[in-house]
Amino acid sequence: MAVTVLIPTTLRAYTDRKSEIDFEGANVGEVLKNLVSQYPDAKKSLFDEDGNPRSFVNVFLGETNIKNLSGLETATKDGDTIMLIPAIAGGRGRA
Repeated sequence: MAVTVLIPTTLRAYTDRKSEIDFEGANVGEVLKNLVSQYPDAKKSLFDEDGNPRSFVNVFLGETNIKNLSGLETATKDGDTIMLIPAIAGGRGRA
């Protein structure tokens, strides 16, 4: 079952500049594990030392954050799309 992972611009340096890649996996965790198996440099940007998604990386299955589903155990099906959305800090500096 192929699931498409959309890669944000900030992480494309780790995925040969690809903006989307298809992976196999029965759930979100398996799909992301396959992503970092193929692109190991992406692992430290996506996961913490315990193997959980970093707090500043939001993972969506379709339009729903997996935090509101079953996390990495959220089931996937053929044709699903996973979006990786890193939170980006910014704003005005001190005047």
